[in-house]
Amino acid sequence: MSNETAVFSTDAAPSAAEAGDTPAAYGAPTLDVQLKMLDAGLEVPSYAHPGDAGADLRARVDVHLAPGERKLVPTGVSIALPDGFVALIHPRSGLATKHGLTVVNAPGTVDAGYRGEIAVTLLNTDRNHAIDLKRGDRIAQMVIQRVEYARFVTVDQLSDSVRGTGGFGSTGGFNAPKA
Repeated sequence: MSNETAVFSTDAAPSAAEAGDTPAAYGAPTLDVQLKMLDAGLEVPSYAHPGDAGADLRARVDVHLAPGERKLVPTGVSIALPDGFVALIHPRSGLATKHGLTVVNAPGTVDAGYRGEIAVTLLNTDRNHAIDLKRGDRIAQMVIQRVEYARFVTVDQLSDSVRGTGGFGSTGGFNAPKA
């Protein structure tokens, strides 16, 4: 176990004002996030390509998921987000498409005040095949976003909208075959 604390983005990009109103380079870090690796043998979360929204998280343990099975998988990572930010944990599209692996509560939410290990609840949606993940395999993506805090104002009636009270399925989008 390592108790080292690292900075998630190594070089925060300067603000537009600091850079003479020149925008940051494509895919350049724009936010420092404190990162504590709880397992020195794992890679630090990273972006695969410039401009990617999600940083890959890895499994800290080997995992076997039978068809339909779900497990909480530790990542060996804890973070300290600045106030006003959230980390959202999303499935990796390749694993979802090729193997039916998804995140049960997608997206998972890591609040700014949470300092524990990030763990991901994975679900094997394949009906016939098990999934074996090895320690160090990329299992999910972490997307960091700004958060708006709402002031909830009680009213007697809501303002009108085009949609109104139309709920699930009210906008269509599925063309069932005609009999």
